Amino acid sequence: MEFPVRTGNPAKVESACIVIPVFKEEALLPTASRLDDASERLMGQLLERGDFDARLGNVQLVPFAPGLSTERLLLVGLGKRETCQETAFRKALDAAFTALACLPVDEAAVAFTEVPLADRGADWKARMVAEAAHRALYRFEEFKSEKAPASRLASVTLLVNDDGDAAAAREGARIGDAVGQGINAARTLGNLPGNVCTPSYLAERAEALGEASGGALAVEILDEEALEALGAHSLLSVGRGSEQPSRLIVMTYQGADNPDEAPHVLVGKGITFDTGGISLKPGEAMDEMKFDMCGAASVFGTVEAVLGIRPKVNLVAIVAAAENMPDGRATKPGDIIRTLKGLSVEVLNTDAEGRLVLCDALTYAERFEPASVVDIATLTGACIIALGHHATGLLANDDDLALDLLDAGEAAWDRAWHLPLWDEYQQQLDSNFADLANIGGKPAGTITAACFLSRFADKFPWAHLDIAGTAWSSGKDKGASGRPVGLLTQYLLDREADAVVETEAE
Repeated sequence: MEFPVRTGNPAKVESACIVIPVFKEEALLPTASRLDDASERLMGQLLERGDFDARLGNVQLVPFAPGLSTERLLLVGLGKRETCQETAFRKALDAAFTALACLPVDEAAVAFTEVPLADRGADWKARMVAEAAHRALYRFEEFKSEKAPASRLASVTLLVNDDGDAAAAREGARIGDAVGQGINAARTLGNLPGNVCTPSYLAERAEALGEASGGALAVEILDEEALEALGAHSLLSVGRGSEQPSRLIVMTYQGADNPDEAPHVLVGKGITFDTGGISLKPGEAMDEMKFDMCGAASVFGTVEAVLGIRPKVNLVAIVAAAENMPDGRATKPGDIIRTLKGLSVEVLNTDAEGRLVLCDALTYAERFEPASVVDIATLTGACIIALGHHATGLLANDDDLALDLLDAGEAAWDRAWHLPLWDEYQQQLDSNFADLANIGGKPAGTITAACFLSRFADKFPWAHLDIAGTAWSSGKDKGASGRPVGLLTQYLLDREADAVVETEAE
């Protein structure tokens, strides 16, 4: 999809449709006002007569616009001005692009960069426009015999009222385009069924990314024989009961001017289907356990976004992929396994398997001498109880890293919430028979899961993102969300900006 930026008289814009955001009971914004003047107060009359209610998310198509070069107008309600902040802005965008996706148009123009938002510039608003366009046009119909007609929309022009904002809008749209594609890539991986999206499939997907990158992405796949030789017995223990072989996938992007600059490492939980193993889950909604690899999907999506943006950072993306199934070879409750780090773990519950693959992946990350490590996992139902489906859980052994991730989440509007990782919680992992147990009981389940991972992250600044509540939706809108691709990409962009500042200071 293309996102050109245009300034000048909007009445002269030749478009199939111009999307106009409108506040409830407020004066028209500048672009809308200029269009209104050129069309003999078409919009003003609609509003005065009450023919359009500008409540948040309401849309109305005006199929004929006299005096204008556009074929159509699409009015989108922003609600009351005093309540229009980031969440409302994105809701209006989603409504606009959902409506546009249903129209028989190849291109459209939108006037959202002039919507006043505190502390948000044209770059941020343009990025949100591009992300919303990709989000609205996304379809997952690969396995349907009869597919819905695809949207024709291929180009969205950003109408910018202030010439001084044009460059910022172009950069924001460029980033939003890449992030939007990355989010949708993550959604597709998450939505694939477990009989298709296996650990081997994820490995093949990584290799395809590497081939398509033109040499920008190096890919290494460790199969079960290599993992056995390495000593990654914890990761291997999770897939013992499955016919699908486990994989450790490593993708390396060298974008920094200094190839020896310490990389930032992302580690994704890739349980391509989670039955719970011998500690079998209830049958109800078990189909949704195909989403247990959404941490890995978000890492893939972030890699795709990075390849689209090409920031000057070094990145290593690691995916620990396995399928958790029960059979005669499966790990049993009470079994003791040896991790790559050398610590022994008593497996009290085989449904707490994500931490067992992540711990070996975190140990593997040590060899890269990373500047930071962030793991992403659909790890605990307790996180849903604590934070619902709006915020990602964040725990870290480094406060600066935690703050950087929180800031990135705010900037990308893909927010996280910081939970404690105090030493007092560690004792819940005590085991009579091994160095530690893989669960710490019901109290503070999200925190004790992170405590487990922290034992394997003592060599570098590390943070854990629990996306159990944010990675997918259930019910009639069931499907993967693509979160936290926006947060992770922003975090990496911020690291590029920090490097520039440090270089200039030197």
